Parts: sequence; structure tokens; C-alpha cells
Amino acid sequence: MDAGSRVGRASPTACVVAVVGLCWAWLIRGLDANPDARRLYDDLLRKNKYNRLMRPVQNSSDNLKIEISLKLSQIIDVDEKNEIITTNVWLSQEWTDSNLHWKPDEYGNVDMLYVPAESIWIPDLVLYNNADGDYVITLMTKATITSSGTVKWEPPAIYKSQCNIGVQYFPFDEQNCTMKLGSWTYSGTQIDIRHSKKKSDETQMEFIQNAIQLEEYYKSVEWDLMNVSAQKHIVTYPCCGEEPYPDITFHIVIRRKTLYLVINLIIPCVSINMLTVLAFYLPCDCGEKVSVCLTIMLSLSLFQLLLMELVPGTSIVIPMIGKYLLFTCILVSLSIIFSIVVLNINHRSSSTHQMPRWVRLVFLDKLPGLLFMRRPAEKSSSEMTSIDFSKAQSELLPFENPYKKHFKPTATTANASLDSMRDFHGLGSSFPEFAAAAAASYSSDDRLLDFGSVCEACAKRRLQRFPPNVHRAIDGIAFIANHTKSADDGRRTKDDWKYVARVIDRVILLLYISICFMGAMGILLNAPSLYDGKQPLPDGI
Repeated sequence: MDAGSRVGRASPTACVVAVVGLCWAWLIRGLDANPDARRLYDDLLRKNKYNRLMRPVQNSSDNLKIEISLKLSQIIDVDEKNEIITTNVWLSQEWTDSNLHWKPDEYGNVDMLYVPAESIWIPDLVLYNNADGDYVITLMTKATITSSGTVKWEPPAIYKSQCNIGVQYFPFDEQNCTMKLGSWTYSGTQIDIRHSKKKSDETQMEFIQNAIQLEEYYKSVEWDLMNVSAQKHIVTYPCCGEEPYPDITFHIVIRRKTLYLVINLIIPCVSINMLTVLAFYLPCDCGEKVSVCLTIMLSLSLFQLLLMELVPGTSIVIPMIGKYLLFTCILVSLSIIFSIVVLNINHRSSSTHQMPRWVRLVFLDKLPGLLFMRRPAEKSSSEMTSIDFSKAQSELLPFENPYKKHFKPTATTANASLDSMRDFHGLGSSFPEFAAAAAASYSSDDRLLDFGSVCEACAKRRLQRFPPNVHRAIDGIAFIANHTKSADDGRRTKDDWKYVARVIDRVILLLYISICFMGAMGILLNAPSLYDGKQPLPDGI
């Protein structure tokens, strides 16, 4: 039983070994199934002593033509801060190797052979504007050789190339990134690099549109592919004498998808800027005008730090969103200054400042009507006048105040009236104040007599009969009345200053809204990409 169970448990392992053995046998049989291809491989690379280090030409003076093309698979990343673009591409290279041709009928009609790239000569094409990593292709895939000697090699590669990032219209920017490919060793007299779509013998060529194949392109979530082109250059470098070195420069034009940045950067920034309007709408007595402006300034500083992490640090040009943030910071700073000025005007009074005539004319009479501001009407109150001593004392007399009336009797009745008035008040003829008042009020020209002046003197004389506490009470009432009138005048002056502050606030509010709107439109809508109407490239070109 134990032995049987052991055999049963060993059976799956034996089956696996058997399957693996059959696979290896099938592979070996497959390799031996085409002896013509194996013989061709031995004849080309071993029997003929192929040298992969030598340029494959009949004569050393011959020029080897190499046709290259690029297939873009993916834009992996665009690092704006470090100005590096990372792409996944397939670099197709095609040339004719004079040592790798055969007659197919001699090898069982085999007209194509796949060989490792390490076994044959391959061009030393490098990425001139490489920013990081390897300059050359590291994954050595197999190359395809035809019976005519044509070699085609399409290795994949991930390139990190330098890309001059233009931040002038960020985030509505469009970038033109280049990939410069050329031979590092051979000059233009030894190899001639051409694009596969341009096979003429011209030394220089114009831009080739749709120069990069996009059949396998995976769309980026951040960038739209707008244009792909290529151009050949022949450059003479100072290190290498007068020998020309050709290269193919591929141009990849990409445009940023702005939805993410519009929602997370531009709209919050504009909204925070609009909140500054509330600082001018707040009443001056609330005490929060300056605090609101300072809070908005701190928020804009946070957005400025966020922007510094996104765009490269350059002093050549200011990004468009940076211009708007700077414009907003200046406006908020001015709003703080104006808020302080308005608060200063709001807290002025008659004891500290005297309102000039032009201020009253401009800010109280003219501007409120133009700004559709209507000042509430003051409540009507009895006119408060100062109470002088004689008037106050006359109220205590048993008759109406005589000096409120201005009698003008004739000269014939003047003496009788004076005598009767003197007797009524109980004043003797020896009272000098009475005689002086009568003499001063009598006019010889019009023969008229001012009874008000005379009666005032009489009232003062008769008032001496009342006790001192009545005098003090009347003095206190007069003081209170004068103080109330003075306080009321001061309140009116203070209310005038507050209304002037409100008018200035309204003027600054309208100016601020206008400047913010025009500034935002002038800065944020200045990007050319908003109006060119270009569409991204379709797939499969």
C-alpha cells in the first residue's frame, strides 16, 4: 500500500517531466526542420568570416545610405520643470549590407532570415539631445535580412530628450519637442542618413509632414498630439574639422489639455480675486475690511507656490497665469491701502478734521447721484437755539416776554409808555439802567422807540428778586441745551464723513470690478491656441 501510494503521488511529476521533454524535442526538431536556413546563417556569418565592426560597403569610399523612420507608441511624461520629455518609440532603420546577400534557390528558396542584431553591423545612431539615461538603444532585438542584402531593424526604445518648454502661455501652451538622431562615429561622407519618406539625394530638405507613424500611438491624458514632422540637417562641428555630419530631427508638437488646470488652478484663482470685491462692500464699522484683504493675499501666495512647482524657473518670460497672479496681488495690495484710507475717513469727526468745501461738493452733492446712492433723510426736530440769560429770566415774569416784541410807537406816546412801564415793574425814576436803555433805544431821526431793549433792562432788574437756586437752575438748563446742540452738530459732521467714506468705497468698488474684468480678459484670453482652431492628429497616420 505504501509503495502504491508513492507511485500514485509520483505520477504527476513524471507527467510534467514528460511534457517538458516533448516540448524540447519539438523545438529541436523545429530547428532542424529548416536546415537550409541554418546553412545560410553559417555561410553568411561564419564561413565568410563576417566582421560586424566594419562598415558594410564594397569600397571604403562608398557612401552607405540609411533610411530611418520613427513610430511613436506613447508620450510617457513631460517634465516642464526639468524640460524633459519621455517617449516610447520604435526606431526603424534600413540599409543594404553588401556582405549579406544570397541566391534563394541555393538555400531552398529562403529569401528572408532573422539574425540577432549583435551578430551584424548596425548603425551607431544616438539621440543627440538626450537628457537622461542611455544615448543608444539597449534592447538588441533581431534584425530582418532579405536575399538582396537589405537589413531592417526596428528596436523599441524609451528616450528622455531635452525639450525647451515655452511657458509664456501656460496653461494654454503648445510645445515643440525635438528628437535629433544621427551617427556618432561616421560622417556624411561615409553614411547618408535619410528619412524613409524622402529618398532624394538632396543635402537639405524641407519639413516632412506626418513623419512619425502613429498606428500604435496610445493617447496621452494630459497632452494632445498636434503635429509630427521631420527635417534633415547637415552640421559641421568644430571638433571634427570640415566633415559634415547629417542628422534627422523629428518634431513633436503637443498641446496641453487645459480642463484639469482650468478647474483646479484658474477658476479658484479668479474666484479668490473676485472675493476682494466684498472688502469694499463691507461696512466700514465692521472692522474686517483689512482682514479680508490679507486673507486673500495669503491665498494668492499659496497659488504662487503651487505654480512654481509646475513651471520651470526661467527669467526669460513670465507665464500667463503668473502674470494674472501678479496682477491680482497688486490689486489686492492696492485694496488694502484703499481700505485703510477709507477707514481713516470713516472715523473722522468735527474735533479732529474740518471737511473742506470741495469734499462736500464732490462726495456729498455730485457723486451720490451719479452712483445711484440715496442718503436717508434726517428726522425733523425742533430747532435748538442757545438760551441767553435775559431770555431765560423773562420766562419767569408774570407777563409775556416783552423784548420778544419790537414796538415802534411815535414820539408823542413815548413818554407815557415809558412811565407806565416803569411803574409796572416797580422801578423808580432814579433807576439808571432804565434811563440808559430808554435813551439808547430812542431815535431822534425816525422818532421811534425800541421797547424790546427797554423791557430787557426791566426784566434783568426785576429778576434780582428771585432766589440764587433759580439762577443756577436756569444756567444749568442753558448749558445742557448748548451742549446738546454742539453734540448734534458733531454727530452731523461725523455722519457726513461716514457718508463720504461710503461714496469712496462705492467708487473703488466699481473701479476694482472693471479693472479685474478687463485685466482677466486681457491676460487669460491672450493665448493664440484659443483661436487657431487646430484639431489633434487622428490615429493611424
